[in-house]
Amino acid sequence: MSRDRGPGRDAARSSGSTAGASQLKAVFVLLVGLSGGLVALQGDATLPVVGAAILGGLAAGGALLWYLVWITT
Repeated sequence: MSRDRGPGRDAARSSGSTAGASQLKAVFVLLVGLSGGLVALQGDATLPVVGAAILGGLAAGGALLWYLVWITT
């Protein structure tokens, strides 16, 4: 007796990102960005420097995410 469980991993991967995967990617980038800001706060940085650290962290998180997606596909 065979059960149809829907499309396999390869079919889901080739059809693009799901909503959950997209949210996980966004959370990953935000986590990297906010961690940069928190490190700046611990170093007693001024508010503009904290903002720059967050923006730099977001850029680094986006680059890291792109690299991780690139090496896994």
